[in-house]
Amino acid sequence: MTAACKGCRDGAAFDIPFSMAFQPIVDLKTGEPFAYEALVRGVNGEGAGTILSRVTDDSRYAFDQQCRAKAIELAADLKSDAAANLSINFMPNAVYEPRACIRLTLATATRVGFPLNRIIFEFTESERIDTAHLLNILQVYRDIGFKTAIDDFGAGHSGLNLLARFQPDIVKLDMDLIRGIDTDRAKRVVVRHTLAMLEEFGIIPVCEGVETEGELMALRDLGVTLIQGYIFGRPAFERFVRPAPVLVS
Repeated sequence: MTAACKGCRDGAAFDIPFSMAFQPIVDLKTGEPFAYEALVRGVNGEGAGTILSRVTDDSRYAFDQQCRAKAIELAADLKSDAAANLSINFMPNAVYEPRACIRLTLATATRVGFPLNRIIFEFTESERIDTAHLLNILQVYRDIGFKTAIDDFGAGHSGLNLLARFQPDIVKLDMDLIRGIDTDRAKRVVVRHTLAMLEEFGIIPVCEGVETEGELMALRDLGVTLIQGYIFGRPAFERFVRPAPVLVS
């Protein structure tokens, strides 16, 4: 048995109740959800900021643990898209020892019968973290059977240096690269070459923040198949909502 980590021993509790909303990541080839991303909300659907603003350094570990369990429990109850993956944001700075800190996640998934190979753990590349520690977490998660993803790629501190050292299953391109891509040649050039690099690595790209038909058409023309954004649906509180049909001329 892995010994209890620092967070288990010394961390403060997080006693503020919260829930989750779910936003689809859509596969353009099928029109079906590839995954649903779990996003923190208040118990009455209030925005994430009402909860995140109350997370302290001392309670970060407990909050991160509760987020994982809540997302898995809710997703297990929402059986309408049984084949879709579940994407969970995690805080690398809340993970002290990966194999110790994953025990609640594993126990929750086992209890509710949620397959480990359908869980994606994504982290925001803009968070300042110790790279060696992060690489250890990602490798442990991969060994256990989870998928891994870099969120907001292109907006953070590590970028290509991190990608050269570890290739996750999925990379989500930052929405600032996507917004207005249909009218911005420079963005199309950057995204096209980024997609080529990811393909060479065998990494699945997801483009997030897609809001308009023009953006969707530009990304489709670049060969993107996985899309997340308001064009297909906003986050739905405690629900899996089917993606809105979009007719692309």
